[in-house]
Amino acid sequence: MHGRLVNLNAAFKAVLSLHPYPAPVRDLLGQAMVAAVLLAATLKFRGQLTFQLEGDSDLKMLVVQCTDELSVRGLARYKTAPEGKSFREMVGKGRMLVTVEGAEAGSRYQGIVPLEGDSLADCLDSYFRTSEQLPTRFWLACDAGSAAGMLLQQLPQAAATRDEDAWPRLNMLAKTLTPEELLGLSDREILVRLFNQEDVRMFESRRITFSCLCTRDRVEDVLKMLGREEVDEVLSEKGEVEVHCEFCNKPYRFDGVDTARLFATGMGQGTYSVH
Repeated sequence: MHGRLVNLNAAFKAVLSLHPYPAPVRDLLGQAMVAAVLLAATLKFRGQLTFQLEGDSDLKMLVVQCTDELSVRGLARYKTAPEGKSFREMVGKGRMLVTVEGAEAGSRYQGIVPLEGDSLADCLDSYFRTSEQLPTRFWLACDAGSAAGMLLQQLPQAAATRDEDAWPRLNMLAKTLTPEELLGLSDREILVRLFNQEDVRMFESRRITFSCLCTRDRVEDVLKMLGREEVDEVLSEKGEVEVHCEFCNKPYRFDGVDTARLFATGMGQGTYSVH
């Protein structure tokens, strides 16, 4: 049996400083950022994990990316501010995608499942039941200043241990954890609060940071995918092509000389808006 505790403060605030969201969208994005870190931390890989929600109601898309070094970034797109709506009303009939891209060429895994549940934590529990076949539970919480979460997972070898009641017992204890405790207590306080009668080992924590992966080279790849005709149309209309990374709002500008060189030399990944 093992677990993970995540508390995002600086990284979450950095994302909110770039994109102010309505409270329901903000809270869901914070929970998704925590979920992405929890998922990445359970994997032994070098590369990047992308956690994505796609909805057909107020929330259109939510994307969080986390590297093996626990560098995280995220954004959300919504149609209207879903004030007072539940998770299910906000996302509608949507789906969840988890993509793991290793540093080695061709190393890529993607799982896609429908959003089944009344919360993001419920959807993640369902994902693991259908995709990973590992008994896993999530607890997620978010407010205006921080986001936090806990993962509890039964490892394959744990099923064969003599303590057959361990998984249901630990789940029952963990269910008593409130969102306020998850956000307000330290990791040690949470473990003592929940599992003071259990044999628990606490390992050294890791730092989580906000960092964007955008570069000028990646933006150039995006412009190449758009094609010369579309780029030239923007150039003739505005005199330059301005591209903003939608994760960090950093602008990249290209004049006629830049675009001529770009297409004379003829892909990365990112989410950008072209003006």
